[in-house]
Parts: sequence; C-alpha cells; structure tokens
Amino acid sequence: MSKVTISLNGRAFTIGCEDGQQAYLRELAAHLDGHVRDLAERVGQIGDVRLLLMAALIVGDELREAQGRIEALEEDLTETRGRLSQAEARRRADRARAAEAINTAAARLEALVQPGASDEQDA
Repeated sequence: MSKVTISLNGRAFTIGCEDGQQAYLRELAAHLDGHVRDLAERVGQIGDVRLLLMAALIVGDELREAQGRIEALEEDLTETRGRLSQAEARRRADRARAAEAINTAAARLEALVQPGASDEQDA
C-alpha cells in the first residue's frame, strides 16, 4: 500500500492507494480540484464540504453523460453490425447468383459449340 498527497482547494490530503495507482489518483484529484476551483471562483469560498459536494455532483453529471454517450454508441454499433451482417448476406447471395449465371452461360456456350462440332465431323 502506498500513500499519495493530493491537493483540493489549496489543501493537501494524504491518502492511501494501491502501488502503481499514484499517478492515476493524482489525475482524478486534479480533475476534481479543477471543478472545486471553478466553483470557488464562481460562488466564493462557501466551505470545503459544500464545494466538494457541488464538484462531486458535477463529476457525477459528467459520468452520467459519458454513460449515455457510451450507450448511444453501443446501440449505433449494434445497428451497424446488423447492417453489415445484412450486407454480407446480400453479397453472398449476389455471388451465388453471379456464379449461377456464369454456369448457365457456360452451359449455353457449350451447347452451342457441341452441335457445330458434330456438323464439322459429318462434313
């Protein structure tokens, strides 16, 4: 277990974290501190608890919006995969029809060539 010192609203706090998580925890604290500082500039120093509560609500709102965007992107991805699957099925069907048309044309050409070949042999 490691300890890391973070700063919120100009005050230092030392907290424990798992080894290797110090930089990530500092990044999270800096994000939260940015909101706290913005709020303090707008509404004044109304107390650490209130500023932290308001900042936590803002971060929660950011999280909710991000989750909404993720859900929308997942829905888009599912729809895109469905369209891709349908397009792939159409492609396979088109290839099968094209192969059938080529085979039919080849059979017709062979039929045209065979009677001519037997006429030449008769002459």
